[in-house]
This record gives sequence, C-alpha cells and structure tokens, in this order.
Amino acid sequence: MNDSLILVDFVNQRRRAGARLVDAVLESGRLRFRPIVLTSVTTMLGLAPLTFFASGQARFLQPMAISIFFGLLVGTLWILVLVPIATVALEDAIGAVTRPFRRAAARDGRAPAPAEGAAP
Repeated sequence: MNDSLILVDFVNQRRRAGARLVDAVLESGRLRFRPIVLTSVTTMLGLAPLTFFASGQARFLQPMAISIFFGLLVGTLWILVLVPIATVALEDAIGAVTRPFRRAAARDGRAPAPAEGAAP
C-alpha cells in the first residue's frame, strides 16, 4: 500500500532534517495516522455494501470485495503498528552489525570517531 511508503518516506525526511530515529518514527506516526486511517476507512465504507449485502448479479463480486475489505483492514493495522516497529528494529540491527567496524576504524585512525551522543 502507498501508505507504508509515505510513512517510511516521512521518517526518512525527518531523519535527514536531524531528528533521532525514535522521534522521527513517533512524529511520522502521529502526523500520518489520520490520513492513513481516513484513506482506508473511506475505501472500506465504499466496499461495505458489496461486502456484506450483495445480492442478485452482484453476488459473484462479493468474494473480491471481502478480500479487499479485510485485506485493507489488516494492512492498515500492520502499517500503523508493524512498519514503525520494523523501521526501528532494522536500524538497530544495522547499527549492531556495523558498530564493531566503526569502532575499529576509529581506533586505527581510518575514520573519525562517532559523534557525541551517537550510539556506541
């Protein structure tokens, strides 16, 4: 869904502006929550009659409407919960893997030491 791309892009913009990762994730979730929910809810409301009350010739479309409706519901929840969690977890994992190499490079004089306040 486009919502997850927009959420991650918003986090990346905040990070480039100098915000800490957790602050950027919290701010993006707070500022993008309403647009994400409204986009999903309006689509789901439009599909609700076909999802729950299909009759006559529209019955053959009901399985598709049910799939989209509940997929959108679950996808929205995942975007609002799992994408921010995964963003922080992935950044933490990358930092844990690269931290020893940065320390070794700083110790050998090949690279500058981590900035003050940066994660060791």
